[in-house]
Amino acid sequence: MISLEFTDNEIQTLRQAALYHHHPFVRKKALVLLLHSGLIATQHISELIDVSPNTTRSYLREYQTGGFQKITEIRFRQPQSQLKPYDEQIKQLVDEHSCSTVKQICAVVDENIGISLKPSAMRAQLKRLGAKYRKVGGIPAKANIQAQEQFKKEKMEPRLEEAKAGNREVYFLDSAHFVLGAFLACIWCFVRRFVRTPSGRKRFNVLGAINAVTHKFFMTTNDTYITSREVGWLLKKLAKASKKPITIILDNARYQRCKYVIDIAEKLNIELLFLPSYSPNLNLIERLWKIVKKHCLNAKYHADFSQFRFVITDFLENMNSRHNDELNKTLTLNFQTFSEDQILQAA
Repeated sequence: MISLEFTDNEIQTLRQAALYHHHPFVRKKALVLLLHSGLIATQHISELIDVSPNTTRSYLREYQTGGFQKITEIRFRQPQSQLKPYDEQIKQLVDEHSCSTVKQICAVVDENIGISLKPSAMRAQLKRLGAKYRKVGGIPAKANIQAQEQFKKEKMEPRLEEAKAGNREVYFLDSAHFVLGAFLACIWCFVRRFVRTPSGRKRFNVLGAINAVTHKFFMTTNDTYITSREVGWLLKKLAKASKKPITIILDNARYQRCKYVIDIAEKLNIELLFLPSYSPNLNLIERLWKIVKKHCLNAKYHADFSQFRFVITDFLENMNSRHNDELNKTLTLNFQTFSEDQILQAA
């Protein structure tokens, strides 16, 4: 017969473990010990907890030999996969062959390692290794990864730190060309739905600049073409609205990187930071255009161009008051960068 004595502190520790420990086995052991501290017989404890008397006594012996630390040890048998010695080889094969189905991976592994697995077993193996079935992302073929990283660290991040400290205004500038047409998207529905597709290719152009910290938005619009004149007008508007030094981050479109715009920026004492070529991932305003499409265009039908234009303009003019939480969540200053090992090689 096992008889244990408990101090008040030990009982309190057991009570906490019986109520709040993350593992059910530890909670059960602590409860057995608590009942034993109340001088309840082993047989009665077994009946109350629905465990065998031998199991109850084994819990008591654990505590007797190792204290509270002993009963918190989780000792499960973890069988080792026969494929474990080939983990690194399988990872390398998956990375090299870019297979779109598990069946293809099975064939590659069979050919290169000589192990034949069913798709279900291979899927379990891939999950154990941490692989997931992911949609492939796109990156411009001419993007210079090293130039992006250098621009981000040496130019963009220092200005953004100044902006967060309140010593500078940083804006991201870009234009979007919204074409009146059908923007197909996935929606929840019980039968397949269709959206009417307007005829024609009339487009609504928005040249915008968004503050990296406050998300205050400035824009000019038209339904013809964005030119350097619109860019110059927007720069003057930004300069008039701020008394702090201004940095504008923008891409290399011809109507932006021209003598007219550069001269106006110099007169207004505005710093222009031109992104490396093919770097939409470093332009914060690109995320704003996606938000506009989600709320105004995807699976939406606009009867005429005036309604189409009004919906977009109204959203942009009132987004800070109506969608502030979404803007703060989406327009963070975390920018996606890439590494060479993430890029699929040419076939």
